[in-house]
Amino acid sequence: MKTYLTLDVGGSAIKYALLQEDLTILEKSSVPTPMDTLENFIETVGKIYDQFQDQIDGMALSMPGIIDPERGYQYTGGALRYIDKLETVEVLKKRCPTNITIGNDAKCAANAEIGFGNLQDIQDGAVVILGTGIGGCLIKDHKVHTGKHFSAGEFSFIKTNNLDPFTWNHAWCTRNGISGLLQRVQEALETDKEYTGIEIFEMANKGNEKVIAGIDAFAKEVATQIFNVHIIFDCEKVAIGGGISAQPLLIELINKNMNEIFDNLHFDVYHPEIVPCKFRNDANLIGALYQHIQTFK
Repeated sequence: MKTYLTLDVGGSAIKYALLQEDLTILEKSSVPTPMDTLENFIETVGKIYDQFQDQIDGMALSMPGIIDPERGYQYTGGALRYIDKLETVEVLKKRCPTNITIGNDAKCAANAEIGFGNLQDIQDGAVVILGTGIGGCLIKDHKVHTGKHFSAGEFSFIKTNNLDPFTWNHAWCTRNGISGLLQRVQEALETDKEYTGIEIFEMANKGNEKVIAGIDAFAKEVATQIFNVHIIFDCEKVAIGGGISAQPLLIELINKNMNEIFDNLHFDVYHPEIVPCKFRNDANLIGALYQHIQTFK
């Protein structure tokens, strides 16, 4: 069975795993993400590669930014400001001589669901990642839909009103990122106290009705935007990812609000199934592997 080195490059850490084709994780760890120079980033990845070079059949990376996965080219690097218009695979192969693929992080999460998770049985759908911002991906004909300019599914930029010029305050990433959840709960509790996502759902699961109302207000906005995506793309399923997607209450409230939207329609529209992503913390590692296998099969 073939073995691969997979890396999930984030804004604070590079998670990496020695991963077999059947998703068996042989080893997993992480190192801080260099934020200063491209040279330090390449060397950090190179040192990870050095540990496993005699054991692997290739290396797959999940990366932030706008990426052409077939070319191995990054137009942008997201939080990694030193990556801009870079032949990333070509540069990495000079330090790590093996088969290498790269993919956008949200699209890697979607590939994990397409290949091994809760979207294996669909042709068309979407993935919405609720995190610091909003990660997104559209799935067309059972494949990640990148778009002509490799930015299809960039849900973060969706405007949530038409009253002002574009500002981040009214972008979907702000309204329904984790800070948006905190804001709804603070409004419901009439407090400015800071809470983590874990604390919010602990209070809700203990029956705090005000907190539940805050989560419900958040879920209503999520459901509204998912409905808009569905109307444009005709989704069979929409998978919700991100750390808070592990909370059954959130999925329940998103579904409740979706049902209310459909109940108030005066015409017949297919109602997509809303499901949590199967893979959470390891989604990008697994999705990067799936893309790599598909590229070299």
